[in-house]
Amino acid sequence: MEIIRKQVFARAGLLGNPSDGYHGKTIAVSVRNFATEVVLYEWDEVEIVLAQNDRARFRSIHDLAHDVQLHGYYGGIRLIKATIRRFVAYCRAQGLPLHDRNFSIRYETTIPRQVGLAGSSSIIIATLRCLMEYYGIDMPLEIQPGFALSIEAEELGIAAGLQDRVIQCYENVVFMDFDRSRECIVNGLTCYAYEPLRLTEPPPLYLAIHNALSEPTETFHNDLRGRFLRGEESVVNAMQHFADLAVEGRDALISGDVDRLGRLIDENFDTRRAICRLPDWQIQMVETARQCGASAKFAGSGGAIVGAYDGETMFERLSVEMARIGSQVIKPRIYPADSR
Repeated sequence: MEIIRKQVFARAGLLGNPSDGYHGKTIAVSVRNFATEVVLYEWDEVEIVLAQNDRARFRSIHDLAHDVQLHGYYGGIRLIKATIRRFVAYCRAQGLPLHDRNFSIRYETTIPRQVGLAGSSSIIIATLRCLMEYYGIDMPLEIQPGFALSIEAEELGIAAGLQDRVIQCYENVVFMDFDRSRECIVNGLTCYAYEPLRLTEPPPLYLAIHNALSEPTETFHNDLRGRFLRGEESVVNAMQHFADLAVEGRDALISGDVDRLGRLIDENFDTRRAICRLPDWQIQMVETARQCGASAKFAGSGGAIVGAYDGETMFERLSVEMARIGSQVIKPRIYPADSR
């Protein structure tokens, strides 16, 4: 029996976010330390197997309440179901026949939940990769991020941008330009200009993840979008500034200018802080990292931060000081182990 396994990695937004949802520009990196794996194999009927994260039994009502606080109301099953439905619709629209063999599908993930590392989209993209191989469908790479976003935005009503899906489809380090002038439609799906960056050496980055506190992506994005759509000047200007920071960051990465990269990372956070009311614990993560001499910004919507550090002594100090406030520090693996 053929078993199909597909892995999709976590990601960190390095610069420009959250402008990806506002026709801006961003840079993101893979975080191969964490991944979602989806497994699919032929079965008598279509079966979606419950994963550990899809809990339906609890020790007490307090355990249930705590689980919802950390992980929200939904696990990965709705993401898999929505991906399958959307995949069928895409194939029908493109006149692509599907064989009639059924399958069983399941997922496991080590990506921390709701700390802005793109756990939800990883399930969708890994499921899509399994379905494409099982049915022999070749969906162009450039439209796969738009396909994944349509599932969350249109099928499930989740506010999100393209950045997460782009980096998880392309992997490693990618500069993304979402300007309307770069927009094109392929097979009914929207795509923009995505540029994988070929770096001589990966930058010295750290990632810090809070061990107990999290914030769903929707909590951050919904209010900000309303303010942008109402034309609030500070928000509109900030989105343009985020995009400009990504352009400068592209140059800094290519030239290997870590000091400049660190300054841009700090400015990205300071701009975000100027337009948003942020929880004290999230601000504490950034300020603690900066007190150690590192740069710092959110890796996504909140709950994890990313930045550049200078040397192992600073990294060790980061690890100690961040642990004092309940955060784990790692060095993100951006490239495959055999590529460097």
